[in-house]
Amino acid sequence: MRESIRRICLLDRLLDVIWPRRCEVCGRPSDRSARYICSDCLNRIAFIPVNGCCRRCGRDAVGLDGEFLCEDCRVFRPGFDRVASAVRFDGEARELVNAFKFRSSMWLRNDLVDWLEGVLRARFRIGEIDLVLPMPSTTARLWNRGCNQCGVLARPLARRIGKPCGRFVMRRKGRPRRQGGLGEAERRENVIGTFAVVRPSQVRGRTVLVVDDIMTTGSTLSECAAELKRAGASRVWCVTLARSLRS
Repeated sequence: MRESIRRICLLDRLLDVIWPRRCEVCGRPSDRSARYICSDCLNRIAFIPVNGCCRRCGRDAVGLDGEFLCEDCRVFRPGFDRVASAVRFDGEARELVNAFKFRSSMWLRNDLVDWLEGVLRARFRIGEIDLVLPMPSTTARLWNRGCNQCGVLARPLARRIGKPCGRFVMRRKGRPRRQGGLGEAERRENVIGTFAVVRPSQVRGRTVLVVDDIMTTGSTLSECAAELKRAGASRVWCVTLARSLRS
């Protein structure tokens, strides 16, 4: 395994010499091996603080230290047990996530998985995770985008933390409206009954980590987690690339 990783790293360095990678943000040659975001631009990304976050939904509060339980989580009791997001969905981070999600900029995968791995190691007890699942995509979105971007992120993330990745454990069903433009109550209503666990034996009694791209109100993650628990999952944790400023 170590020898394979060493060969991959050597190949990356060779490719960087032959065909230099350019930063996706500023366009200058990247100074980071096998990455498309240079150090200067990476330092400008609005990463969410590790401390001062709701222990359930991950919402951060300026000036607070440690963990707390926010009002929304006390009132609505979301289906997930814990969520953490890497960056704020704003500025350059917004452009990068949108490029990956909507414009098929798959070359950004390693950079974005770095973000996920960082927040995962900072906010979760990785040894307690049993299974990594990508947020399933609807058939229409798979057709339009050509792949499930969450799956593209979840598989290498699972490899990095040494956990199995279940690609076909869950599926989306029905034809919900797009969540964009809906109010918070409409979002919760829109996703009810839109998930199905195809292989319940793989989640029963286990701690499942769901990987998603953008969290806004958390209604989709909550419904996904609730369905996993109905299928027998003991805990559902979630990690997302970005969190919308709306939430």
